[in-house]
Amino acid sequence: MKKIFGERTSVKFVFIPAVIIIAFISAFLLLNGLMQIILIEDAEKIITCGDGTFYDSCSLTKPYFCELGVLVEKVSSCGCSNLSQDLGGKCFTKYQSYPESRNLKYILNGNVGEMDFTVYGEMADHLSRVSRSIEYKEDKKPSRADFKLKTINDEKQRELLMPLVVEIQNLENDRVQQARMAVSLVQNIPYGSTEKTILFPGGEINYSKYPYEVLYYGQGICGEKSALLAFLLKELGYDISIFYFSEENHEVVGIKCPLERSFHGNGYCFVETSGPAIISDSSVEYVGGIKLESEPEVIPISEGISLPKEMQEYEDAETMKKIRESWFVFNKNKKFEVLKERYGLIEEYQIE
Repeated sequence: MKKIFGERTSVKFVFIPAVIIIAFISAFLLLNGLMQIILIEDAEKIITCGDGTFYDSCSLTKPYFCELGVLVEKVSSCGCSNLSQDLGGKCFTKYQSYPESRNLKYILNGNVGEMDFTVYGEMADHLSRVSRSIEYKEDKKPSRADFKLKTINDEKQRELLMPLVVEIQNLENDRVQQARMAVSLVQNIPYGSTEKTILFPGGEINYSKYPYEVLYYGQGICGEKSALLAFLLKELGYDISIFYFSEENHEVVGIKCPLERSFHGNGYCFVETSGPAIISDSSVEYVGGIKLESEPEVIPISEGISLPKEMQEYEDAETMKKIRESWFVFNKNKKFEVLKERYGLIEEYQIE
């Protein structure tokens, strides 16, 4: 009996450490897996600049170099674009004459930010002379999309707008925050039109500003501001379209987002540009109590990434819609004030 008892005792002695070892190995593997995830996430946050360029590498946007998480001009390593030339270690184009500073405002989660951006009179003058017409053959009449893409994709303009994109990427490494900043920045540019007109053989039409001119003159109407925002979001890597509401003669930007959050299920979230508004809020009211009721023409601008599934803006836009439609909303006034401060909302929006 003692011998049998002794054998049982020895079995217990071996079994208990085995359980501990297995538990220890499992904990180690779990911890190691978590560490790998953390290291990968940290690597994504640390080793790239706001445009995705790795540290100590040249950006696709010349002459920028990723240095400790910031895009800096480094002509000696990265060179200049084919539209500019190296003059004493700086890249210049022939349109960088008569510089002026513009102070641009944006709001992120209730915090007001500002940035100074240099604009050039020579570029504004050049764009004022660019023809607003498109030559075509009888069987290939240009569409509204052709005119919009011509306005947004001008290469000379892009050269002097990219520093603003880089500034956004330096201030915010996160892609979603970059989009929010670009949206708010354009929304906070004052709404305003010009009295300038363009003569055509059949008469005259209102002068339409290019995106760069909106920054230079510090104002724009909905179509002009939408073109500027579309340019910025396109260069930030987003899938972008423009919505044109023909009956109301109004334009807004569409940014790729989850289908269930998109405008009428078209895959793009509605972004008002005439004034500060919440991304995906399509219930805004315009001067005179006008609402957008027609189905818009969707003009594709660029392919790219989408907004994520989870964003505070989606829920806030729903709350604003209920407030406007007089639904019962607990603490309605307080919630409106919170949203107004969070996004810098205004009472009425302009429409062309």
